[in-house]
This record gives sequence, C-alpha cells and structure tokens, in this order.
Amino acid sequence: MQKPRLNFWQIWNMSFGFLGIQFGFGLQMANMSAIYEYLGAKPDQIPLLWLAAPLTGLLIQPIIGNMSDHTWGRLGRRRPYLLWGALASSLALILMPNSSALWMGAGLLWVLDASINISMQPLRSLVADLLPEEQHTRGYGVQSLFIGLGAVVASALPWMMTNWFHLDSSTSAEHAIPVTIKYSFYVGAVAILIAVLWTVFTTKENPPENMEVFKKMKAEKTGLAGGTREVISALAEMPSTMKQLAWVQIFTWLGLFCMWLYFPVAVARNVFGAMDEKSVLYSSGVEWGGLCFSMYSVVTFFFSFLLVSLSQRFSRKTIHTVCLLCGAAGLLSVAVIHDKWLLLASMTGVGIAWASILSMPYAILASALPPARTGVFMGIFNLFIVLPEIGASLGFGWVMNHLLHNNRLAAVVAGGVFMVIAAVLVQFVKDEPPVAKVN
Repeated sequence: MQKPRLNFWQIWNMSFGFLGIQFGFGLQMANMSAIYEYLGAKPDQIPLLWLAAPLTGLLIQPIIGNMSDHTWGRLGRRRPYLLWGALASSLALILMPNSSALWMGAGLLWVLDASINISMQPLRSLVADLLPEEQHTRGYGVQSLFIGLGAVVASALPWMMTNWFHLDSSTSAEHAIPVTIKYSFYVGAVAILIAVLWTVFTTKENPPENMEVFKKMKAEKTGLAGGTREVISALAEMPSTMKQLAWVQIFTWLGLFCMWLYFPVAVARNVFGAMDEKSVLYSSGVEWGGLCFSMYSVVTFFFSFLLVSLSQRFSRKTIHTVCLLCGAAGLLSVAVIHDKWLLLASMTGVGIAWASILSMPYAILASALPPARTGVFMGIFNLFIVLPEIGASLGFGWVMNHLLHNNRLAAVVAGGVFMVIAAVLVQFVKDEPPVAKVN
C-alpha cells in the first residue's frame, strides 16, 4: 500500500519528541564525565564508567524494536514505548545529579540510558512507518533539526545557570555536584516529558493492514523465545547496504565517543588550566565545554534545514562523506587551539557532521528495509553504534593510561582520526536513490 505524503506540520509533530530525548542525551554527554570526576573518578576509569550507555543500547534497542513491530493498542505501535521511556527518563534525570557516590552515578546512568533507548528507537521507526520513501530524507532531517535544537539548550544549561541566573558553579565539599548541574537536569526532566507527550498525542499511527495475520506474527515473534529468534533471523538477513553502513557507523561513533568522554574535561584542564576538579577554573572549563557542545548543536539545527535541499542536488553518500570530513577537521583542530573562543569555530565542523550522522545513514538504510521489520532492523543497526562504544569503554582506559598518558586532548584528536576513516568508508556503501511514486 502506497503511504500518503505528509505535510510539514505532521512531520514536525511526529519528530518533536526528539527535542526532549536530546535534553536527556545532551545533558549526559556534556556533564557525565565531570560528574564522575566530581564523585572521585580518575581519567582512566571514565571509559569503563560510561559502559552503561552502549550496553543498554545493545540489549534494549533490538528488543524494543521487535516488540514495537508487533504491538498494537489504543496508543498504536510505537507510542506506548515513547511514553514509558519518557517517564522513566524524567525520573532518572531528577535523581542523577543527587548522586552521593560513584557507584550511584554509574547505576543511574544505566537507568537513564535504558529509558532513553526505550523511547529513541520507536521514534526513529515512525519515519519509516508513516512516510513514503521519497520523504524519508525529509523526515530524518526534521528529526535532526529537533535533536540539534534540544542539544543547544541542554548543553548550555549549566553555563546559563551561572551566567544568566548567577548561581554558584563551584563546589568546596568533597564529591559534591554543583547546583548549576542539578538544576539543569531538573529542567531536562520536564522538557523530555513535555516533548514526548506532544508527539504521543499529536501523531496518528496506521493500524496493520491485516489484523489476523498481524496477531499470528505477534504470537510467533514476541516473548523471549520468539523475540530471540526474530533478532537472530534479522541479523542473518541484514541487507547488504546495512552491512556496508555498519563499518561507517563503527568508526563514526568511535570518534564521537572519544569527543563526548573527554572534550569538556580537556577544555577545563588543557585550555582553562585547571589543576583539579574542585577549582572554579575546572567548573568554568566544563561549562565552556558544554557551551561548545551547544555551539555544534546550533550548527546542527541550522544545517539540518539545508540537508533536504542538498540531497536533491547531490548523492546522500557525497553529502555524508563531506560532512564527516568537516567533523574530523573540527576535532583535529582542537590540538592546536589554546583560545577558548576558537573552540567554537572547531565545533562548527562537528555540528555539520552531527546533522548528517543523525539523518543520512538512516535515510539510506530505511530505503533498504522491509517495512514489516523496520523496528527490529533499526534496533540491530544500533548495534554498530554501541559495539564500538563498548570496545572503547573496556579498552580505552588502557589506551589512556599507557599510550596517551591520560592526555584528554589526545583522546579528542583520536576521535578526529576515526571520523576520517568513516568518511572514506562511506564511498563503499551502495545507496539506491529514492524515486517518487505516482498514484
């Protein structure tokens, strides 16, 4: 059945939930490494403490993808998972900055990431569910726009708390988290709930064409045994385009993981010159690192408007290659920058790359997937994000200790090298351009 084209505001409503999801994601990316250091973590311990994020994605996204493929109720197929994930994410965001020990912060990161993953995969699947193939790029482009907008505010919130609302960002007590971070997480908890509720109550999903066949497939492919068989079957039947994109994703997300783990604390120590995490310089540096993340999110927001028009003139492969090279240039340039303002220029390249990372691989992939199994394949595609992150979490601490001598700046530069490799690998991906269908 040919899906009807949706107007801009319908696509806007179905994507709005990503504004809230990105609050949770952006707050943890910009602040978790600092929170861990506030709670007493050493640099070589940080990658292992971040293991929660990729492991939860590894376990949850394929399962949630398969479950949502075979769900239908009053709220539809994907929306029940959006709602429950948002509720749990909000609670985790409230509890996170009140952690009193390292183990508590690490445990709450598990909860937060699990909750975000429950909402994120169904949101991704809505585009493939509801839009015709020729609108996939636009759908993922609008999602990228909201991700950029949410990250702008989320990353800058602690800096705004200090400079606009004049809250004290320093901490004198051992293992204490500044109030600027606490209040930022509280704002994020409200934002994620409101944004996801907007999508849940303004988006209508299409029921299965044949309910009897749907119920039979649900009985066969859900539950522990059926779900496991379905995920294993999908792994064995991955389209060739998905296999090629997998290598692009692996090196892309290795680069991003290096940046997220070490950029804010690298700014605090290498640019601001902070000697320990209790100093005002350290807090200011971490806040500036968050502002830099906000800068690349501003670029992502505006560049997302251009992606749809660019995709009409150039191939998606060309666009994604150039964008990844821009991101690599941004991260590599950090090695020679000593002025905090120039870091904002570096983040311009990262923002261009991030806009493409959030849309182009998914637009290419969606065109190659069977519609009835979109959720499980999208969940499996997430494996090629989380597996490199797990590898980095388990092994990068050794690299930091023995090869990089705990130099946080060198870790950020390594991220740029990984992005260059990803850009080269894009050229080996087979992408069939979508053709508009005529009724």
